[in-house]
Amino acid sequence: MALKGKEADAETETKKRKRAGFARIDAGVEANECIKVYLVKSQDEVGATNSFCIDPVDLNQFFGEDGKIYGYKNLKIDIWMSIKSFQAFADITYENTFDSIFGESLLEKEEFLQTFSTEIHCIRSIMSDGEPIRCDLSRESDDASNAHLGVNGSTMEVIRMNLHAMPVGLLYSRLVPLVLLLVEGGSPVDVTDPKWDVYFIVKKTNDLSGVHNMDLLGFATVYRFYHYPDSTRLRVGQILVLPPYQGQGHGRRLLESIYSVAVSENFYDVTFEEPSDYLQYLRACIDTLRLLDFEPIKPAINSAVQYLKENNLSKRTNKSSSKSQFGPPQHVIAVVRQKLKINKKQFMKCWDVLVYLNLDPKNSRCMENFKVSVSDRVKGDILDKDSEANGKRLIEVPNDYDHDMTFVVMWSEAGEETTGALDGDQAAQEEQLKQLVDKQIEDIVKIAQKVYLLRK
Repeated sequence: MALKGKEADAETETKKRKRAGFARIDAGVEANECIKVYLVKSQDEVGATNSFCIDPVDLNQFFGEDGKIYGYKNLKIDIWMSIKSFQAFADITYENTFDSIFGESLLEKEEFLQTFSTEIHCIRSIMSDGEPIRCDLSRESDDASNAHLGVNGSTMEVIRMNLHAMPVGLLYSRLVPLVLLLVEGGSPVDVTDPKWDVYFIVKKTNDLSGVHNMDLLGFATVYRFYHYPDSTRLRVGQILVLPPYQGQGHGRRLLESIYSVAVSENFYDVTFEEPSDYLQYLRACIDTLRLLDFEPIKPAINSAVQYLKENNLSKRTNKSSSKSQFGPPQHVIAVVRQKLKINKKQFMKCWDVLVYLNLDPKNSRCMENFKVSVSDRVKGDILDKDSEANGKRLIEVPNDYDHDMTFVVMWSEAGEETTGALDGDQAAQEEQLKQLVDKQIEDIVKIAQKVYLLRK
């Protein structure tokens, strides 16, 4: 091998540095800045500037670590998705840029426009083999019917189908881009697994010629999995109402239908996979509404309310006793799970709202007792047991990565003195606990107000 002199090495290094510095002259453009996604229901809306534009969770996540697209100047991309067939067309120069989001549903423009006539009844055709869900949970006048009356003579209906069926799986594959774009952390479910069901909420209408039409408003995917020893529980994996139809009660209708199936078919309970904050709020409102009319729990609620009226919990000496008298008895938790399919964790969240709805907000001592009771429960949830009874405490410790994510649990013997450093940690913990309780009370009031409006 020939040896290189220093001058040759310097020249080589200079060339290398130039190549490395020149590679990133293109600053790129963030996907969120150059891509717009539209939902359209007719050919006339394709290309129109006033078409319905959705607000995706984050398009950058589909384009590398920095979320940028390189190699294009003044890049502008418009994607049009039909809410009749859920086929899609991208008005772009290089279509392969979008394979990770839209896959095979991305068509050429002419082919896409043809779907508005060739697949105009796509949803109706697929839903014809589905099972309409009878929902008896709503308080509306047509509780016992499968469909709810909408505006202009239209009807809303929830239909259950198995994702394993070929036409249903194909439709869901077209909906996957919306899951990726609109559901934070969303990912496709396995359509080959026969335990996955999908609940579609649709709107039925008749045009002037009497032709029956059907529009898809939203959907939820639900998994049926084994619960020891001999039962099955339902887990909601995804729930999405299409943006043009949000805020009209369709998400509530989907959840009510899932609960209705759980009750009528005697599933163990209903759980949710990583629900968003809004879905947790909606679920709490629906569950609280159901619980308000559930007679077996009313004596326990009245007992808890009476306890808050008659005592001063800020001066109590036995905290475990106050917890047992404020919270629901075990037999009530069991009957709620058996009859309403609401699990214990969810019922405990709703319990605070149920009690709050039965309190007099003008009774300051009663409201203060309620806040103390919520504080005890929040503290118990954090420590799992009564920290003052067994000496268990959470102590934050520093680390080199994320100072907010590391802590240790420490036990001490009853009566053992703590050091000044632990006293400082205790003060910080008390402040954090106060913030958690204030947020919990805020959420309780928000849910209670919504439930009150829904019952009017």
